[in-house]
Amino acid sequence: MPLNASIVRADQADAADVAKMVGELLSEIMSTIGEAVFEFDRAGTELRTREWLADRSYAIFLARSSEVGHPMGFVTVYESYGLYAGGRFGTIPEFYVRAGYRSRGIGAELLSEVKRYGEARRWTRLEVTTPPLPQFDRTMKFYTSRGFQLSGGRKLKVDLS
Repeated sequence: MPLNASIVRADQADAADVAKMVGELLSEIMSTIGEAVFEFDRAGTELRTREWLADRSYAIFLARSSEVGHPMGFVTVYESYGLYAGGRFGTIPEFYVRAGYRSRGIGAELLSEVKRYGEARRWTRLEVTTPPLPQFDRTMKFYTSRGFQLSGGRKLKVDLS
């Protein structure tokens, strides 16, 4: 990995950096697909990040380097349950490497750390949803080159609040 980067587990002090990168991720997705599909509230995201890190319901891993004054990327994961999955498994809801640091192995290192984290918890699998294709075909290639397989279906949602 370049820039003497390391992968570290985030704590509550990292909430502002994580919230900023979540905003960057959502903005990039919306810009790429030309559709405003997310409403982003940075203060609310920072608050939720702090709460979920405190209660350990969410794990966040950051790519850091002493040569760079901010995180270069992050990945989030939480434990899910599914009878279809044979028990407990991990879900990756957010995964982002800042544009200037892509194609340098940082995403691969972040993903490797999440895999180690899941193996230590005896999860049966990891699941992730890509942003819309074909605009994010490169993202899909990243995942499939690291062992992820299509499992069918599409992500659907209904807002409850």
